Amino acid sequence: MLEQAAIRHSTNPGILAAYGRSLADVGRYEQALDVLGRAHSPARPDWSILNAQGAILDQMGRTEEARRYYKTALKIAPDEPSILSNLGLSYALTKDLGEAESVLQHAVRHPQATAKVRRNLALVLVLRGKRAEAEELMARDVGQDEARKLITTWSGGKTAKSG
Repeated sequence: MLEQAAIRHSTNPGILAAYGRSLADVGRYEQALDVLGRAHSPARPDWSILNAQGAILDQMGRTEEARRYYKTALKIAPDEPSILSNLGLSYALTKDLGEAESVLQHAVRHPQATAKVRRNLALVLVLRGKRAEAEELMARDVGQDEARKLITTWSGGKTAKSG
C-alpha cells in the first residue's frame, strides 16, 4: 500500500519517508536509503529522516557515514533523545563503549527520553560490566524483578555477584 502511495505521490516527503522506513524494516536497506534520500530536502531538512538514514547505514556496517547523518540531524534537533540513542548505539557497535555510554547518558537526561532510550543505555551499561546501574535504570520502566531477568539475559545468563 505504501509502495503504491509512493508511486502516486512521488514528491510527497511524508509518504516517501514512511515508505523508506517500511523498506528498512524488512531489510531492503539500499532501496530504503534511495527513497529516504528523495524524501529529504536541504530546503526542508527533517531530522527524523536523517536519523532513519543513519540507523540504516549502521545496520549496513557503514558506521562512520551513519554518524555523519546523526550529527547533521542533531544540528536540526539538538539533544533529541532518539538521535542520541542511535548515535550511542552506533558507538556500541564499534565497541567504543565509553563514548556510547556518554552519549546515551546525555539522551536519558532529556525529559522526552523514552523507555527504549533507557533500555539502550542499560544494555551498554551491562556491556561495560555495570549491572547494578543497568538494573536500577531498567527497574524504573519494568519493575525490579523484570529488570533483573532482562539484565541476567543480556549478561548471558550469569547472575549478579553479591557483595
